[in-house]
Parts: sequence; structure tokens; C-alpha cells
Amino acid sequence: MKHLQTLQYVDTIARVGSIRKAAETLFITSTALNRRVLALEEELGVPIFERLPRGVRLSAAGEILIHHARMQMADMERVQSQIADLSGVRRGHISIVCGQALLAYFMVDHVARYRQQHPGVTFSVSVCNRADAISALSNYDADLAIVFEPVRTPDFHPIGSVPQAIQAIMSAEHELTKKSELTWSDILSAKLILPTRANGVRHLLEEALAKKGGELNTVIESDSFDFIRNYIVSENCISFQIPIGLPKKSDKSSFITRAIGINAIPHGHVFVGQMNGRALPVAASLFANELIKSLENLDPRSNN
Repeated sequence: MKHLQTLQYVDTIARVGSIRKAAETLFITSTALNRRVLALEEELGVPIFERLPRGVRLSAAGEILIHHARMQMADMERVQSQIADLSGVRRGHISIVCGQALLAYFMVDHVARYRQQHPGVTFSVSVCNRADAISALSNYDADLAIVFEPVRTPDFHPIGSVPQAIQAIMSAEHELTKKSELTWSDILSAKLILPTRANGVRHLLEEALAKKGGELNTVIESDSFDFIRNYIVSENCISFQIPIGLPKKSDKSSFITRAIGINAIPHGHVFVGQMNGRALPVAASLFANELIKSLENLDPRSNN
């Protein structure tokens, strides 16, 4: 366990880029922390950090070590979770990164339900774009990623998905509310407030633009759905969201939605995924199973 503590120290230094800042986070003196690092470097025979004028960064050897350290810490968390399960008490910590569309409704419901059943399990839930979510899994910063149209890499192992048809959102006064389904021409004719390019909805919109041509009249970009949702009632704009990111019908007091034809913008998928080849802790694995069942219930192709 002492060996793991040293690895945790190294991981903290690598994340903050400073021995002094890491020491403050770990509640030890910077001198004591530096001694631990020097002792480990002497044991390995190579420096694991490059000393810079303002902080430190991992050396090539340090990059190898930090990958090993994060695997070791993740495995220990899994073992501790399994041991806790032997006593019949579900404990553990689940770290999740997800797209902004999943945060406000879907994740709130599922985390609350799981904690009602297993109050000993804690969570960290962070918003992440479609590319950074994969990095979070690879760096052991997250157990699970729930993302709309994630960037596909060998490190990402999808374990569940559901199709999502992009919808237009607009104020009740917008002229396009007269239509039940929007076409590509409707989209090109409207003023748009769009999510940033790191967003999965924007990714599909850009793909449609590349295939169909035209010019989008983008007046505002934002990475905040709260801003977008509130702004469309201030100006005659439309934006886009997936159904899983929308409130229940009774909560749509400030905007309304309209379907978009499949020939205008293709459907995408929300994926639940983990790092390829990683064995998840018990709590995270069971939570993932619940998410997958929920996505299956949302799938229009399902018989449920």
C-alpha cells in the first residue's frame, strides 16, 4: 500500500505540474514530497520528472510510469470494491464523463436512483466533449464515458448505445413552428445559434453541410446549452439538441421543438463506453449495466 501511495503522489504531481502545488493538495510539505520523488527516481535509475523554471513535467520514463501507476490504482479500486461486496455492502466510487446533453436530466435521474439503492457509492460526474471523453478513459480519469457521437479510437470500447434524432429548438413565436418537420432548406434559411465544433450535434450538422452544401447563417456559437436555450427566446434563432438532452414536455416552458427530416441531418448515437481492456470496479460495472438497460428502453427499435 505504501508503494501505491507513492504512485498516487506521482500522479498528483503529474496532474498539477508542480511539486509545491501537489504538496498543498496532498497536505504534506513540498520537501517531504520531493524526497519521495527523488527516492523513486533513484530506485528506477532515471528521472521521472523534468524540472522546469515553473514546475515539472513527466519525462519519457515518467510517462511509462504514470500509465503503470494509473492502472495499479484502478485495479486496487476494483479490488476494494469487490471486497466491499463480500460484506453485502455496496461501496466504491464511480467516475463519469459525459456530454452536456446527458447531464441535466438523464444523468441526474440515474445517479439519484443508484444512490438511493447504494448510498455507500460516491460519484464524480464531469462534462466533457466527444474527443476529451476518450482521453479521460485512457488516462484513468474516468471509469465510464456517456457521449453523443464520440470520437472512435481503439481505446474506446462501446458497451451500449441508442440512436438519437436531432431536433430543432426555437421560441414559440418563430415562424418555423408552423411546420411539423424541418427540411435542409429550412435550416439554411434560419438564423442559427450552434454548439461548438467539439459537440456531437455540431459534428453531424457539419457532416450534413459537407454533403448537401449551402451556407449556415450562424450568428452565435456556445458550449452552454443553458445559454442556447435561454437565448433563442431573445432573438429569432433556432438551435439543435437530441431528445435525451431535452426536458420533459411539461418543463418546456421557454421553447418548443420540431423534428428534422432524416434527409436533412442524419441520426446519431449516444454511447456508453469504457477503456478497452479495462476491468471495471463492481459499482461502476453495475451502474453501466443500468445505463445500458435504460438506453435500450429509449431505443425506438426496441420492442419494449
